[in-house]
Amino acid sequence: MSGAPPRIHRVLLKISGESLARRGEHGVDPQVVAEIAREIAAVGRLGVHVAVVVGGGNLIRGARFAEFGTNRATADHMGMLGTAINTLALQDGLEREGVETRAMSALAIHEMMEPYIRRRALRHLEKGRVVILAAGTGNPYFTTDTAAALRATELGVDAVLKATKVDGVYTADPALDPHAERIDRVTFREALDRDLRVMDRTAFTLCMENDMPIMVFDMFQTGNMVRAVKGEPIGTWVVSGE
Repeated sequence: MSGAPPRIHRVLLKISGESLARRGEHGVDPQVVAEIAREIAAVGRLGVHVAVVVGGGNLIRGARFAEFGTNRATADHMGMLGTAINTLALQDGLEREGVETRAMSALAIHEMMEPYIRRRALRHLEKGRVVILAAGTGNPYFTTDTAAALRATELGVDAVLKATKVDGVYTADPALDPHAERIDRVTFREALDRDLRVMDRTAFTLCMENDMPIMVFDMFQTGNMVRAVKGEPIGTWVVSGE
């Protein structure tokens, strides 16, 4: 890996709740959390400001509960509490790596984390702390993808890094189509026209309207997050223009 300085000064990392569990399992696996924390810590040591939004699907999916009759607002609030559990796990993992962190929540959970206040979050980032953002937007009917797009815009990051278990965006589902090809770079408009499902539509539109680049990459390849902020050719970039 080259010693070139990172091309990104501030980034928002979006990781799914499932990323904190072993493949095919549920819950939070401490060893997986430790692996993710090491990757984030390596980026922070480059001097890059890092904010993180983590989902809660490894514990509960509000939309899934709503399908079985639970009030949607109630189900989504249950999902937000799942993200808070994951946030605390990731905070602990980062602190074990010697990284100073702040957990901030869109819901009031004062005994465990700070309330999300944009100016306070910016100050934490400026001081080199990793800021983990829990509870989505704090509103039902919005996904953590949308929360990531919103917080990225509010905090003035240079890009959203969307961590997945595949190495980018493909022309089709690579698990189902052996002829699917990875796309290295695509515009927002092209992604919409080709129905490439990078993020949910609300999140994607918010990024497009605010000229917020998105990098989709495989976080479970050691060193990939560092490679992404250094501008190395991994994953798929979604950008506003050619």
